[in-house]
Amino acid sequence: MPEIRVDPLSGLRTIIAPARAERPFAYSDPLVIDTAPDPFAIGNESQTPPELYSVREVSGDPDSWRVRVFDNLYPALQDGLPEPERDAKPDLFTTVPARGAHEVIVNSRRPVDSIGELDADELVEAVETWRLRMREHAAAACLHLSVNEGHGGGASIPHTHAQLYALDFVPALIARERERFAAYATRTMGANLLADLVAEEVRRRERVVAIDDEAVLLTPFASWLPYQLLLAPRRPRPRFEDEGPTGTRLLHDGLGRLARAHGARVPLNLWVRTAPRGAEHFCWRIDIVPRLSGLAGLELGTGLHLNSIAPERAAAELRSA
Repeated sequence: MPEIRVDPLSGLRTIIAPARAERPFAYSDPLVIDTAPDPFAIGNESQTPPELYSVREVSGDPDSWRVRVFDNLYPALQDGLPEPERDAKPDLFTTVPARGAHEVIVNSRRPVDSIGELDADELVEAVETWRLRMREHAAAACLHLSVNEGHGGGASIPHTHAQLYALDFVPALIARERERFAAYATRTMGANLLADLVAEEVRRRERVVAIDDEAVLLTPFASWLPYQLLLAPRRPRPRFEDEGPTGTRLLHDGLGRLARAHGARVPLNLWVRTAPRGAEHFCWRIDIVPRLSGLAGLELGTGLHLNSIAPERAAAELRSA
């Protein structure tokens, strides 16, 4: 059973999920996915847990699904976990159940290894499913939806898919962002931190990659890694899962720019940041982090990132891509 352990030195939490070591690592960066062992392929539905939701062309036709959702077979979070036995030294060794939900959303029936390979309409359909499933877990303290692509991005199965984590606590990094939004609103008589940041980025134009009617795509001022992207809505909303524009077509454009700029599929991590519990002032965004360089001792040991490509240069290259 998965559990959460609290680091006695930092107070940060770690999910310990031994069952995830049993996952089949089928990723070998193929140009064409072999659908025979692909558990997310049409015809292999029996290899996954029971379906929670799907988008289908024909109701009741098992082979007509376009997007499919089910519980993760190797979950990091589970509902109904019992309380662990209390340690004799709880101040040093604190363990709590890793309660919540952990779902897989197969973004397309087509066996492609990147959401950037989907056409714009397919991506819109996948993203709308992300939002629907996030709304199903509205009672969670924090929702985190992520996409891992490529071996360098931590993908174990190449067929494009997202993972949704419904957590019963707010992780420290997200809690810190919540606090900064609140503090900024207090200082500015209710202004929104991300909305003001995006407006100033658009005014300066140094790090803006592209804009459309729904969203702005830019390279963050303090990017962690080279060619990192941030997509934010033109009009701020706290929760991504609420009704309103998603910026999906601009996301599709940005993924295409990354691929063209680097001449190949880029391993990456993408996640949706949405308002956690207790956030009175917030704005959703999508972060896209290409994994073109690794994390080393500085980043892992201090949390201090070292980026060798200035975001202004990255933005200029992606604008021309």
